[in-house]
Amino acid sequence: MKDLSPNPFAPAQLGPVRLRNRVIKAATSEGRSPDGLVTDDLIDFHLSFARGGVGMTTVAYCCVSKQGASAPGQIVMDAKALPGLKKLTDAVHEAGAAISAQLGHAGVVAQKKLTGVTAIAPSRFVNPTSFAYCREIRRDEIVAVIDQFGAAAQVAVDAGFDAVELHFGHLYLPSSFLSPLINRRKDEYGGDIDNRSRFVREIARRVREVVGERIAVIAKLDMDDGLPGSIWIDEALRTAQLLDADRTLDAIELTQGSSVFKPMYLFRGDVPVREFARVMPPALRPGVRVMGKWAMGNYPYEDLYMLPAARQFVPIMGNTKLILLGGITNRDHLETGMREGFDFMAMGRALLREPDLVNKMISDPEVRSRCDHNNKCMVTVFTRTHCVLDPQQRYGQAMPMSVPSEDPPVT
Repeated sequence: MKDLSPNPFAPAQLGPVRLRNRVIKAATSEGRSPDGLVTDDLIDFHLSFARGGVGMTTVAYCCVSKQGASAPGQIVMDAKALPGLKKLTDAVHEAGAAISAQLGHAGVVAQKKLTGVTAIAPSRFVNPTSFAYCREIRRDEIVAVIDQFGAAAQVAVDAGFDAVELHFGHLYLPSSFLSPLINRRKDEYGGDIDNRSRFVREIARRVREVVGERIAVIAKLDMDDGLPGSIWIDEALRTAQLLDADRTLDAIELTQGSSVFKPMYLFRGDVPVREFARVMPPALRPGVRVMGKWAMGNYPYEDLYMLPAARQFVPIMGNTKLILLGGITNRDHLETGMREGFDFMAMGRALLREPDLVNKMISDPEVRSRCDHNNKCMVTVFTRTHCVLDPQQRYGQAMPMSVPSEDPPVT
């Protein structure tokens, strides 16, 4: 009898790009560009996923401007970064995978001590984690940020990327416009959800105008951010519907949570309070130990934990493909995503633990991820992101990657 199971390892089309399979390495902080430029370490990081079998790997958080940085060492998409970015994309292509650049502006998550300027938000806002004041963005600055996204997308094209991922999630600047908690504007960018969606729609439109059909355009969109009175699924569905009608995107990657408060709503699982306390200044460590779990949030891990919310988006998409994220660790999860109507599946921590997990799943459908969701990898973003359980990543030992024993099965 013919096997009718969906095949997540068969080639699939994402806009103008043909991916060798439906698995995307999700953007995760890397800590491998200390001077804001591509390094051999960053190239090796993404090569590990490319050689490990993913269809596409994502370079995390490339800033559209210096003022849009959320942490030290992030790459700014400009001419200075172009040679290194080209070297990176060439290496990933040679390994058989596609590569995407995540483009973002931090907004309320930006730090003045890093950027040199006061952070901007849709309306005046105080970040509840850093207690930093954020001023209201001016109308002319809204236009400038839209143009910055377009210019950054052009750099991605020139560097040889196959896609860009517009970061419309986690309460960074575009996402904060979607939040009624942060966006209290009285002009056409505030008010009801149609108006609050205007900024992300204009960014997507500008990027599509710049890149045309040369590369794919993805948006990472919050379904809900876990903050009372902020983004929730009812209005997120409307934003997705508007973006779908605009036909400016090839795919939407659905996400949850924020970088402003209770970040564990995105990650789920163990809360690494002691590890975070160790990397904080001595004066802050007692407070982190006492209040850390409350500030970060405490949410149990479940496989496919974003699926209940994400499946609400499947019926309303007419033009735009959907990417499922959250708790995907084995082939069963990939096939479940396809059965539910998702076109691609994105994996983060499981691939950080085992960069060659896709090759392993191709060779043996019963393989299960070694990731135990201890989340101590979160703390490594302050230095160099890695899985703390993997000596190869932690200590830099060279070990061979597994390869599939045969070609992917055809169904």
